[in-house]
Amino acid sequence: MHSIWTEKYRPQTFSEFKGQEKIVERVKAMVEQQNIGNFLFAGPAGVGKSSMALIIAKTLFKETWKQNFLELNASDDRGIDVVRNTIKDFARLKALGNVPFKIIFLDECDSLTKEAQQALRRTMENFTSTTRFILSCNYSSKIIDPIQSRCTVFRFKPLSKEDFEGLISHISKGEGIKVDKAAIETLFEVCEGDARRMKNILQSCAAMSKNITEELIYDLVSAARPKEVKEVLEIAVKGDFIRARDKLLDVMLQHGLSGLDIIKQIQKEVWALKIPDERKVCLIDKCGEIEFRMVEGADEFVQLEALLANFILK
Repeated sequence: MHSIWTEKYRPQTFSEFKGQEKIVERVKAMVEQQNIGNFLFAGPAGVGKSSMALIIAKTLFKETWKQNFLELNASDDRGIDVVRNTIKDFARLKALGNVPFKIIFLDECDSLTKEAQQALRRTMENFTSTTRFILSCNYSSKIIDPIQSRCTVFRFKPLSKEDFEGLISHISKGEGIKVDKAAIETLFEVCEGDARRMKNILQSCAAMSKNITEELIYDLVSAARPKEVKEVLEIAVKGDFIRARDKLLDVMLQHGLSGLDIIKQIQKEVWALKIPDERKVCLIDKCGEIEFRMVEGADEFVQLEALLANFILK
């Protein structure tokens, strides 16, 4: 009744796993033969990396999976001492049950320091007979090459629209809620393939209404509707700077948006404007420049005014 939907609807078996069909097929074959090496799962948040690691452990070890599986997250201490002590102590012990090895799962391992990664590389070499490592990260480029070469790399991609619809349908049946077609489209656009975020938004919406609509989702996620952002840009393109600026401020205040939030939505809506493609490309380039300035600490509203001025000048 009070469970979090991200855990309640987390896949427990390979057959329940949505998306990443080729990865599921390859990993399942290795697990069935009890012939797995070290894995590196790379990809954006909420696409099933942690779920895949848990499914591997549960399928391999059955009832003893908790004793044979060590999970360390970025919220834990991730320095060199953890690699030298916690990981080594677990790795040198023999596995329980029929499987000849244990599994250590390092989630968000792109936040490991370079020194810790070097220490981990030696640990992976020394305990190959008793331990397998599953590493998970958002950016594989932050993992040093010696570790990457010791792993089979699986690149996870954001969930497709069909997989998203299947998940929403499964949750709506289980919870007795109704999600209309426009709401599904909105969820897919807002979440950008992130299943975890979609489940959290759905659960929050379901607390307010059993009938989930596009308006309810936009009110909850604090995002401007695409038509509102498009209207601001169309006013700017016509040359009315003051009106465009006031409308943009109104949209930001109404939805509680920061400059970085709105710039991402502006960048998406540029492509829908009725202006030449060359000009669209120039404006996208300007969006990137303004976003960089904001990240570096420039005043958000001054930068957004500068961006609107570019819509009028070019």
